[in-house]
Amino acid sequence: MKKKVAFYTLGCKLNFSETSTIARNFTNEGFDRVDFSEQADIYVINTCSVTENADKRFKTIVKQAQKVNTDAFIVAVGCYAQLKPQELADVNGVDLVLGATEKFKITDYLNDLSKNDLGQVHSCEIEEADFYVGSYSIGDRTRAFLKVQDGCDYKCTYCTIPLARGISRSDTMENVLKNAKEISKQNIKEIVLTGVNIGDYGKGEFGNKKHEHTFLDLVTELDKIEGIERLRISSIEPNLLKNETIDLVSKSRAFVPHFHVPLQSGSNEILKKMKRRYMRELYIDRVSKIRDVMPHACIGVDVIVGFPGETDEHFLETYNFLSTLDISYLHVFTYSERDNTEAAEMSGVVPNNIRSKRSKMLRGLSVKKRRAFYESQVGTTRTVLFESENKEGYIHGFTENYVKVKTPWNPKLVNTLHQVDLTEIDTDGLVRFEFVNVFSN
Repeated sequence: MKKKVAFYTLGCKLNFSETSTIARNFTNEGFDRVDFSEQADIYVINTCSVTENADKRFKTIVKQAQKVNTDAFIVAVGCYAQLKPQELADVNGVDLVLGATEKFKITDYLNDLSKNDLGQVHSCEIEEADFYVGSYSIGDRTRAFLKVQDGCDYKCTYCTIPLARGISRSDTMENVLKNAKEISKQNIKEIVLTGVNIGDYGKGEFGNKKHEHTFLDLVTELDKIEGIERLRISSIEPNLLKNETIDLVSKSRAFVPHFHVPLQSGSNEILKKMKRRYMRELYIDRVSKIRDVMPHACIGVDVIVGFPGETDEHFLETYNFLSTLDISYLHVFTYSERDNTEAAEMSGVVPNNIRSKRSKMLRGLSVKKRRAFYESQVGTTRTVLFESENKEGYIHGFTENYVKVKTPWNPKLVNTLHQVDLTEIDTDGLVRFEFVNVFSN
């Protein structure tokens, strides 16, 4: 009988794209993929280590797998597996831990699926993670995540990603375009470009440090591919989001008016301590440029609260900065100490209760910002791509500029594009609409 394998992904879109690629490798080797809640012979957990919470969730997920099958072989891969492999190997039930380069050869390590008394570790020194493995996700969601870049050369003082994923390196233009064409043939309507630092695309494309192509080159070529209805840029650093890219998106056939641009702090003093590569004035300029050419664009922001040395004055500076900025929503992260980072050694530690209070304030601000953005879109005509989930009798979808809408569940709407008139905001903050046209089925 075929062996069964199940996957669980923690963290970012990049992790989802890599999990999907690893899963296809298993399928090609003759395994049957099943849902993580089902009985499987092997459970693969793709880990994240951006926050302490992601670390803690790993043990809970291992226990979930053990409840379904106590004899299952459990494998840990991903960022946490690279940073603290022995810590994961010591978790009861874990049999195998693979590092940054080994995870893509996972089936090579599965000759014997007998449970181990102690978890085995196979991980490289992160300096050895200097080659590129392309990935994309299909079949898991309505949209596909296409990895175009990996690793990071930035030295932000709070971040472990360079330690977990290595130097900045890129897929070749040829391979990205090939993968995008493969995705377009799968009746997937939207592709999200993902990576660790996608604005750095082109560095390390052929194993060298110079840029063979730029991110602008990449989006220009992707926009020409027929069969892709939507292209969405995931998180991109403000210093790497160039005017030319914003202008291209504004005139694009496929790229949608949605940007997610990390800020992290509205205080220049804190930005310097974080070793970010811009000041708040550049961020204002980026938002202004987007609004000039795409007034209807959705702009999302990452922000960290409770960074060492962040006083009440620094936090209020951030809060007031974001209040006055014409943005659409926030992703709020509560700072958590990460081993082997500069920030973990800094003075001025902010008490956890203060971090929580500041996080709650910014999450409240995000609700207000999203509501205001949605209100600005009521009365406009947009195109919605519907998702595949039935949530309490409703189907949800997103407009090109990332307004979330709802309508009573209808399976015929799944993975279809419809032109709609946005009519009103519901009590739960989602937007109701009326159908205008059907674009694709």
